[in-house]
Amino acid sequence: MSHKLALASLALVLPLSGCVVAAVGTAASLGVTAAQEKTLGEAVDDATTGTQIKAKLLAENTQKFQEVDVEVANGLVLLSGRVNDPEDRAKAEGIAWSASGAKDVANEIRIETPGGFIANLSDEVITGRVRSRLVGSKTVKSVNINVETYGGVVYLMGIARSQKELQQAATEASVVTGVRQVVSYMRVLSGAAVPGNLNSQGSAPSQISPGGTYETEIETGELSGGVY
Repeated sequence: MSHKLALASLALVLPLSGCVVAAVGTAASLGVTAAQEKTLGEAVDDATTGTQIKAKLLAENTQKFQEVDVEVANGLVLLSGRVNDPEDRAKAEGIAWSASGAKDVANEIRIETPGGFIANLSDEVITGRVRSRLVGSKTVKSVNINVETYGGVVYLMGIARSQKELQQAATEASVVTGVRQVVSYMRVLSGAAVPGNLNSQGSAPSQISPGGTYETEIETGELSGGVY
């Protein structure tokens, strides 16, 4: 069955309910799957998991979790954004783990007051700049990478075809104007996590804990390694 036929079949079995908007969004997100380094089935699972978690968060408390973003790549759920209380942060993680497709959860939610329209708009601008730079890169396959930004911190998720590409994606993101830090949750194509960081000379030191941090010093613009 072709990808187009598979998507058409999926649309036919979707119930015509209040969830139809989320379902259409899920189907639309699968449109680039043919160009990605993952199967249609994997893309469906990730999209379904993300939609399920977002729906549960909003059903729990729309006001508390309105600035929590959910991204899913190969079963790894990334939670980012802001909540007011530590209890809300823990609650969001518990909801993420409750999703059937969640294989692991990275909780990057901050305990902060809501950022407001201006702060969120600034982050969206940074995200757009990072995506544009990745698209323009000759060594990075941008379609495999999800980008999210909160408070100037850029989070990368998805698949890298090699360790070199994983590091290059973080380097490309780190030089974008407005980026304070880049946290990479990307994995190499084999599926194994490949954490790491870059020092100011661009060399890769020994492996660190999952989710390597690529930190940019605003004053100097140099890369320095670090672990969050």
